[in-house]
Amino acid sequence: MFYSDEFVEQVRSENDIVDIISGYVSLKKKGSNWMGCCPFHHEKTPSFSVNKEKQMYHCFGCGVGGNVFTFLMEYESYSFPEAIEYLAEKVHLPLPARELSEKEKKEADYKFALKELNKEAANYFYLLLKSQRGDTARAYFEQRGLSEETIKKFGLGYSDVYNNDLYLYLKKKGYKDDLLKDSALVTINEKGGMDKFWNRVMFPILDLQGKVIGFGGRVLGDGEPKYLNSAETKIFDKSRNLYGMYVAKSSRREGYILCEGYMDVISMHQYGFDNAVASLGTAFSVRQAMLLKRYTEQVYLAYDSDGAGVKAALRAIPILKEVGIKARIINMRPYKDPDEFMKNLGPEEFEQRIKKAESSMMFEVRVLAEKYDFTDPENKTAFYHAVAKKLATIPEPLERRSYIQAVSGQYELPEKDLENLVNSYGQVVQREEIQNQIKEVQAEERANQKADKSEDAYKLLLTWYINQPVLFNKLKDLISPEDFLEPFFYHLAQNLFSQYDEKSEVNPAAILNQYTQIEEQRKAADIFQTTLKLEPEAKDNDKALTDIVRKVKLSSIEHELANTEDWNRCQQLIQQKKEILRLNLVLNP
Repeated sequence: MFYSDEFVEQVRSENDIVDIISGYVSLKKKGSNWMGCCPFHHEKTPSFSVNKEKQMYHCFGCGVGGNVFTFLMEYESYSFPEAIEYLAEKVHLPLPARELSEKEKKEADYKFALKELNKEAANYFYLLLKSQRGDTARAYFEQRGLSEETIKKFGLGYSDVYNNDLYLYLKKKGYKDDLLKDSALVTINEKGGMDKFWNRVMFPILDLQGKVIGFGGRVLGDGEPKYLNSAETKIFDKSRNLYGMYVAKSSRREGYILCEGYMDVISMHQYGFDNAVASLGTAFSVRQAMLLKRYTEQVYLAYDSDGAGVKAALRAIPILKEVGIKARIINMRPYKDPDEFMKNLGPEEFEQRIKKAESSMMFEVRVLAEKYDFTDPENKTAFYHAVAKKLATIPEPLERRSYIQAVSGQYELPEKDLENLVNSYGQVVQREEIQNQIKEVQAEERANQKADKSEDAYKLLLTWYINQPVLFNKLKDLISPEDFLEPFFYHLAQNLFSQYDEKSEVNPAAILNQYTQIEEQRKAADIFQTTLKLEPEAKDNDKALTDIVRKVKLSSIEHELANTEDWNRCQQLIQQKKEILRLNLVLNP
């Protein structure tokens, strides 16, 4: 650890875990906890719990857990020091000087080198575009209506027709094959290096700090694939980044415009809509939605108006809703995409389309309506039921009522009949929600039962200490950290016992600060967040406590007996063993 324990604890205590995680996950109060869908695995029923009192989180579905540092290390792939620095900055705590460990230096140098290599490649692609060799690429951008200013702003470039051109250039710059291979810009084989991108116009992809972390490339001519993107590397993760986000995050416009492709974003920016972004050649992801959630609660979808674009919008809407973002859909008909729209109708008309953007619910209803023939009574009735089911999923009564009125007026449905149908389906939805909640509780119980079976004696005894702090005094002369023979549990017990001796209380989130590795944080968090299921009968609890204390202590005694040659000590241990076998603890006398 390269920051003092006092500073680390100050950073943790001044950053409320509910506030921090709410920036990534949509949380709702449920009893003493806050619940949401886990950001670390896909789920529909929330099983991700954040405890404000303990300042810890836990997912009953996939088992992840920890404190505020753990979350950032898991979600943002931060190192422990990076998580400390990020949170210190949020609460305006000045950072004390520190030195990097050798491992940190090596990792930081490696990532820096990758980014420098990508920067060098981006500069080379840009210079090629400006050279005589880039005539075809410049003609393509000119045909697409891009200005010199826009080309420079986005650092657009060109990869030459030779399939080892970049490789030879970077080798002359002194880059080694191992790093070139790790950058995913080059494939290395026994014949040498081959470029991933060649004969393409190039789109550098920047992270939130403006560093080049990857590329997209569009082929010149009829080659396949039409668009090619960088493979994932140590500095590039498609699901965590959005094209154009580095520029868009400085925009003063309301919300963000979410597009499908690079050229859509570039065209939008050129026409003054500098809040446009796009996913990186993959389906829009939850993590990309969470990235947007850091900056806005309103997103306008400007996907293609064809069938594929509509399907993509329908997939994106629930993802945006899940993280707490309101989505509205921009109608670009009769044109296919924002680029075509701008060239034909211009920014003023697009501004009007933004103002008239359709709510996500009305968009979904409209797409639904297109599947039915309203001239056929049977089809029209089927639409009544389909739309009623959809409206019944709106939880807020006033909002649901407003949509019933809107749909009734737009599709000439009797309002009262539609309302009755929605209410009837609403009862079904409520029953399903209750059943899901029951399943959630049952799943949690099964997870706890499964965990109980797999817990070793050390973990179970430490769980007793966490849940019943009175045991620190009650077992003071009986159990010590030395009785926990495995190193991890020994250090955890040592931290717990020391904390209680100093403060007469247990603060699990603070103890997690002692662990810089994510796996150790998870392991400790799992113990801290396990709730003991005490039996109604006190004698049963006393027996359970006695059994686990006896098991740990006997194991400790046997271990020492096997490793000591001191005869007097052996006699003492044998006597202790007899006393432990006669032990009968009472939790609450």
